[in-house]
Amino acid sequence: MQINAAQLGKKYRREWIVRRVDLTLSAGTSYTFVGPNGSGKSTLLQLLAGNLPATEGTISFSLNGRTLDPDTWFRQISVATPYLELIEELTLDELLVFHQTFKPFKAGLTPAAVADRLWLTGARHKEIKYFSSGMKQRVKLGLAFFSDVPVVILDEPTANLDRQGADWYHEQVRQLSPNQLLLIGSNQPDEYDFCPNVLDVTQWKR
Repeated sequence: MQINAAQLGKKYRREWIVRRVDLTLSAGTSYTFVGPNGSGKSTLLQLLAGNLPATEGTISFSLNGRTLDPDTWFRQISVATPYLELIEELTLDELLVFHQTFKPFKAGLTPAAVADRLWLTGARHKEIKYFSSGMKQRVKLGLAFFSDVPVVILDEPTANLDRQGADWYHEQVRQLSPNQLLLIGSNQPDEYDFCPNVLDVTQWKR
C-alpha cells in the first residue's frame, strides 16, 4: 500500500491549516506527525485517510501498483482517534460483530478473542455507554490494531489511558504486521519512540 499526496492543502475560511504537502508514504514502515496543538496534525491525518476533502492538491492510494477507487479507501484503513464516536447503545460483543461485517479482523481473531486481547472479556455484554474513557480508548485502538487492513492511523493514541493502558498500547502497536503502513499524530514522544520517520507538520503551515 502507498499513499501519495501532491501539493495537498486544507483551508478553513481564510486560514490554511496545512498547505503544499508532498508526501509518499509506503507500507512496511511508520510515520509520526508532530507539532504543537492546533498545528494541523489531526487535519492532515484526516486528509490522508480520505475522510476530509482537500481544498487543493491531490491524494491517491495504490495497492500492489494499482490505483484504488476513492470510494473504496475506507476498506483499506482503520482509524483510532479521541474524537471517533463508538455506537454506545451496542454491547462490546455487538459492536465487534457489527465491525466485522465491513472490516474483517485479522486471521484467527474472533470477537471473543478480540475482547480478550482488549482485556475486556468480562465486559463483553456491557453496553459501550457504561465503559470508562480508558476502556473506550482501548476499544478504538483495538478496532484499528486487529482489523485486517493495510493502513492504520492513530491520533493521540494514549489519550485517556492510564499507565497500564499505555503499556498495552505499546505492546499491541509493536505487533502490527511489517507489511502495514502506520501513521501517528502525537505530541508525546513515548507514543512513537519506535517510529523511524518523524515529520513536523509546521513545515506545511504556510
